[in-house]
Amino acid sequence: MAMWNPWRGCKKCSEGCLHCYIHKGDAKRGVDTNSIEKTRDFDRPIRQLKNGNYKLKSGIVYTCFSTDFLIEEADEWRYECWQMIKTRQDCTFLFLTKRIERFMECIPDDWNGGYDNVVVCCTIENQKNADKKLSVFKDLPIKHKCITAQPLLESINIEQYLDDIELVVVGGESDYNARPFDYSWVLHIREQCIGKNVSFEFRQCGTNFIKDGKQYKLQTKDLCSQARKANINFRANS
Repeated sequence: MAMWNPWRGCKKCSEGCLHCYIHKGDAKRGVDTNSIEKTRDFDRPIRQLKNGNYKLKSGIVYTCFSTDFLIEEADEWRYECWQMIKTRQDCTFLFLTKRIERFMECIPDDWNGGYDNVVVCCTIENQKNADKKLSVFKDLPIKHKCITAQPLLESINIEQYLDDIELVVVGGESDYNARPFDYSWVLHIREQCIGKNVSFEFRQCGTNFIKDGKQYKLQTKDLCSQARKANINFRANS
């Protein structure tokens, strides 16, 4: 798994940001998360070895996981990133965004129907933002679309937005003061995905996890493994 963070820093913009791990990590290091800055890894995808091969190996590149690829403060740098993405056709660049409404003003002139090697994940956390963001997302010219419902804060209905979606990822909040996360919400989204033949992944439980009416306090290190043990992931039929 390769990571690429051409810039760092982010700003809270939705209910899901309350206990953001980026802000918590920066606070421990005395770093101002609200300051958006280019990183030393900005040109990582096109750095080369002495033999001319790229240092960054082919495969999936998780992009801007410590920020947001569509954040306003990065507008002056994003064009160069698109050029690097276009150059590295051997890589698939995947990014999550809470700012999907900015998408059309952030794409390059030759985007057309989308780049084959870009996966865009629209993040949601409640019904209000699901309706607001997914109503925009469904009409955007993107070849590979995913929905990330993490941290999921309530039961939501997204069935009407699942056309052309390749994957839905669901997870709870990871924090000592995490808001409750009910397993029934996970199963409800899973049912919607199966009904629309969309792949589904239960990524992680929440720290304050509710199942069958009983609440559990889980350790952060166990959130993903407990989700895997549920064994409820679904792969769509092609």
